Amino acid sequence: MCQCQCQCSATKTCIKRNSFKPVRVVPHAVDVPPKRCEWITSNSDPLYMAFHDEEWGVPVDDDRKLFELLVFSQALAERSWPAILNQRDIFRKFFENFDPSSVAQFTEKKLLSLKINGNSLLSEPKLRAIVENAKQLLKVQQEFGSFSNYCWRFVNHKPIRNEFRYGRQVPVKTPKAEVISKDMMRRGFQCVGPTVVYSFMQVAGLVNDHLLTCFRHHKCKMTAKTDFKTEVKEKTVQNETSELT
Repeated sequence: MCQCQCQCSATKTCIKRNSFKPVRVVPHAVDVPPKRCEWITSNSDPLYMAFHDEEWGVPVDDDRKLFELLVFSQALAERSWPAILNQRDIFRKFFENFDPSSVAQFTEKKLLSLKINGNSLLSEPKLRAIVENAKQLLKVQQEFGSFSNYCWRFVNHKPIRNEFRYGRQVPVKTPKAEVISKDMMRRGFQCVGPTVVYSFMQVAGLVNDHLLTCFRHHKCKMTAKTDFKTEVKEKTVQNETSELT
């Protein structure tokens, strides 16, 4: 073999040994926002978006939280969710962290003092209704052991799971809401029409109205239903036992 051929062979061997495999360039991963209900957009208020992602539709069994959500559902007649959520701390301060025992004792002077920069937090009829509802809630607690037991018995202690694909399919009230509304009004609750009650059912998780395409639909569906039902049943047993003793 000639010198030229040897050098050429050596060069090819060197190139072969030192060659690198082609590197595939992978673009940086892009964070894709989760699919939400269509009424939540990229321009939505951050507090409203967080509320949708963390609270709306999650089953609630705490009486104070249920009272808070009932008040907010009533306030929707005068304010939007973003407006309410941006003043949530003020609502909690004014209504003693939604302790029904405290709210039930509000005097006329206390009630009319609930103002922000000289403006009433809500209309007088709504404020009076909140105080009256606190009184009725206490009566319900005496009868059923908790406001939670009272509310959840209407849905057999299990959330109603709707499977809507479009926002236009979500109702503003249902026959079930009408039944609850009628019973609450019979007991003396005020400003609890079917529309208010259905908003309350949605936010308190008595019904799962997240759209099928929303990432929260499945998460709310899987949220501690067994534990929740067990806890409600345990409370019911305790109440029945206390009535017998």
